[in-house]
Amino acid sequence: MNDQTVTITKAAPKIKKPTPFGYELLLDLYGCKSGACDDLALCYKFLDEIVSYLGMEKQAPPDIFYTDGVRFPDKAGLSGWAPLVESSIVIHTLTPKDYISIDIYCCKEFDIEKAKTFCRSFFSPKRVDAQFILRGVDYYKE
Repeated sequence: MNDQTVTITKAAPKIKKPTPFGYELLLDLYGCKSGACDDLALCYKFLDEIVSYLGMEKQAPPDIFYTDGVRFPDKAGLSGWAPLVESSIVIHTLTPKDYISIDIYCCKEFDIEKAKTFCRSFFSPKRVDAQFILRGVDYYKE
């Protein structure tokens, strides 16, 4: 006679994760390549190309501006944004420290590592710090 033990397990209940309204990646790029923080063409190209690279849709071409380094020496650099159907991508550069901050906010999921790789390829930072935030976690609650 064969003794067989049969174990019956009950499936764990599925836990429904809330669907957030948006996903935001905050990047701090330290020690960027020399001249990147003042390179209007480079920063514009970054804003223009990252949108399609991440599979997002532009509402309009990027806008980018210099900050007056004489009036605001500690804030010298560029600020720009690419308006998206899904939200926006923003860049701020600070020339005195070769520092760039980038905010990628989108109402659909995107590849975080792909975004980091793209930023590294443009600005060659010595260090990248990242924070990821779910936005509007109660937006779709019934």
